[in-house]
Amino acid sequence: MSLTLPAQRTSAEPLLYRVADAMRVLSMSRSVVYDLIRTGRLRTVKQGRTRLIPVSAITDYVALLEREAGEQP
Repeated sequence: MSLTLPAQRTSAEPLLYRVADAMRVLSMSRSVVYDLIRTGRLRTVKQGRTRLIPVSAITDYVALLEREAGEQP
């Protein structure tokens, strides 16, 4: 699975990822992803009982990490 910006999307790529898919995209464990969701650092939506992570939320989270990395001395 590759992460692309919305302008670069192709129709075959999903707009929403299940937690397990987001884990692979972000290379993070299940507990870390759920902790990010719980603390509000990673946005989600719900469809029925399923928690889904929009591609835009993953892109925003990566941008947040880059900004935080740039702020450190």
